[in-house]
Amino acid sequence: MRSEWVSKRTGDRVKTQMFYARRGVVTEEMDFVARRENVSAEVVRDEVARGRLVIPANVAHVNLEPMGIGIALSCKVNANIGNSAVTSVVDEELAKLAVSIKYGADTVMDLSTGGNIDGIREAILRASPVPIGTVPIYQVVQQVKSITHMTADDLLGVIEHQAKQGVDYMTLHAGVLRSLLPTVQHRITGIVSRGGSLMAQWMIEHGEENPLYTRWDDVLDICARYDVTISAGDGLRPGCLADASDEAQFGELKVLGELTKRAWEKNVQVMIEGPGHVPFDQIAMNVERQREWCHDAPFYVLGPLVTDIAPGYDHITSAIGATMAGYSGAAMLCYVTPKEHLGLPNAEDVRNGLIAYKIAAHASDIARKRPGARDRDDALSRARYAFDWNEQFRLSLDPERAREYHDETLPDAYFKSAEFCAMCGPKFCSMHINRVVEEYNKSEVQRTRLPMAPSTAESLAASGSPVR
Repeated sequence: MRSEWVSKRTGDRVKTQMFYARRGVVTEEMDFVARRENVSAEVVRDEVARGRLVIPANVAHVNLEPMGIGIALSCKVNANIGNSAVTSVVDEELAKLAVSIKYGADTVMDLSTGGNIDGIREAILRASPVPIGTVPIYQVVQQVKSITHMTADDLLGVIEHQAKQGVDYMTLHAGVLRSLLPTVQHRITGIVSRGGSLMAQWMIEHGEENPLYTRWDDVLDICARYDVTISAGDGLRPGCLADASDEAQFGELKVLGELTKRAWEKNVQVMIEGPGHVPFDQIAMNVERQREWCHDAPFYVLGPLVTDIAPGYDHITSAIGATMAGYSGAAMLCYVTPKEHLGLPNAEDVRNGLIAYKIAAHASDIARKRPGARDRDDALSRARYAFDWNEQFRLSLDPERAREYHDETLPDAYFKSAEFCAMCGPKFCSMHINRVVEEYNKSEVQRTRLPMAPSTAESLAASGSPVR
């Protein structure tokens, strides 16, 4: 649906949403986001102009349904998919994309590192109505013999290639500088970001500064032409609780703040990526520090995981941290699946990770008292009290799972209107029993509203007792 919108802008060298917002223009994308979020188009325009809101919408991704990421809007969720050198093909990644969209992913990142990266990305872009993100250095490494052989031109060439394909946002680890490498020496897990570790290896072997940092203006020129949103990567994010909030992490964050201001000077949209593994009591501080040092650019956090001892359940450990991050001001949460640290997620892992994060984002919206955030909860609660099981399923984040669990023991159609479930049975359902309380309260209200005889009223008034 964006073909006509984009065709109007062919004469402009810079085509970013920030470029138009700063000229007072409400683009069709801004208007779409405003209607989707139930806010005014002027609010969206002003937040984009300020840099506090991004609309990842590459001019080449015309089948995109625009969405916004920013503190003024609802908290968003990203789902990661992509193949590895070990497993996965195009059809499997498209199946993961379909699951991601079905269960409410606001964006999807293609993190493919195996074969046929271009073909997988093309297929995903053609099929996706949500913004697609990538990490360009993955494709560079797949194309060259080793990271040692990569040149700055190789990296910029892939960035432009992916921009032409229609990628809406890219993770670029431009803040990993040579001067910061010694700060990771005392960590337990060192550098856990794949992109961050690759950039570190390249700088060590070449004895040169990060090419993304030295060629930042060239990167910005590419992003400005295609309206690629930069997702400033946290290449030095902590990979365990012991490494959280250290000199390396915060040193990189300061660099990202500098690069954000330079990007805004060229009207390029930016969001900042965040940790990682962080103790629960440090999460709010991390968000506040990012907002201060990165000038309120939207914060996009991975988790964070609040404990390191639950492999196989890290969608839960991280959703706990993600809820606090969203409440504290993070604009988008990057999901973690049960396979985190263990293997490549399949479609079911994507489903479980995404639902965990939709819960986290929704809980943070309720806690931040966003208008209408609790409406669905209240509607489901009314359906629950009315024993309208089908309406409960419909309002659920995962209707199929809710129905599946109910029907394991009570599958017959009769039980879709029964005033009990398999947990309590017909004799112990508190909400059914509460009907007695309801009837009692109704009768009490009715009784107290009955007119009293004049003599009774007069005697009460004389005694000083309240007359109801």
